Amino acid sequence: MLKIGDFSKLSRVSVRMLRHYDDIGLLKPAETDAFTGYRYYREDQLLVMGRITALKDMGFALADIVRILEIYDDRDQLDAFLTAREEELSRLSKETEYRLTLLETARKRLRKEQNMNFDVTVRTIPKRYAATVRMIVPHYEDEGMLWGMMMAESKTPLIPTEPCLAAATFLDKEYKEENVEIMVSMTVKGTYEDTEHVKFRTLPAVKVASCVVKGSYARMGEATAAVVSWINENGYQPNGPMFNVYHVSPHETQNPDEYVTELCFPIE
Repeated sequence: MLKIGDFSKLSRVSVRMLRHYDDIGLLKPAETDAFTGYRYYREDQLLVMGRITALKDMGFALADIVRILEIYDDRDQLDAFLTAREEELSRLSKETEYRLTLLETARKRLRKEQNMNFDVTVRTIPKRYAATVRMIVPHYEDEGMLWGMMMAESKTPLIPTEPCLAAATFLDKEYKEENVEIMVSMTVKGTYEDTEHVKFRTLPAVKVASCVVKGSYARMGEATAAVVSWINENGYQPNGPMFNVYHVSPHETQNPDEYVTELCFPIE
């Protein structure tokens, strides 16, 4: 039998933590002296302590470790716990990577001392013949599904106009966390037959307050706020759902610094 101090040294876990594990039922001493209160551990409990440490390093909460130790010898149940944790860590890793990207973009802007003002202009986009796809997708980030459908369903290769206006119109009246309605459109030359999801139509001319954003989509929120404020300050009224025109998009470049996006708010 090992005294708690010796067990602490061998397991590399503090006495304070061992007492805590005892209190929560995670790892109880093999014996506790009724008179002195001294705790004693068996040598084979070092193996259990090693499992606890490994599971903690994987990020499992102590409450989960208690449950895992109860089924540790059931390989299927243990694998289920490990798989669930792996999926959770993968999701957290993607979220962390996204946040790091936002931080990097913000720091780049600070280093370059970019002008944070956005120039808003009023222009009329003329009527245009375009391939369109309109549908509800799970999230705003799934806009690419519509572009993929446009390319996949078209019976003949689409010939874009020069210049080509590729746009995404956000049709919901409010921000939605899921099930968002989007219409994408691309101006094309010639005539084409409609498919199940791709409809060819002449879009009407529209007067817009617009703002060109160069660089990462991380700046879109700031640009949107600037355009909305400009519309209110200059006496215009919104006149339809806003849309983005992608002058340079991920289709043309993989470098976010090279994106060129025009935010368009129909006005009257």
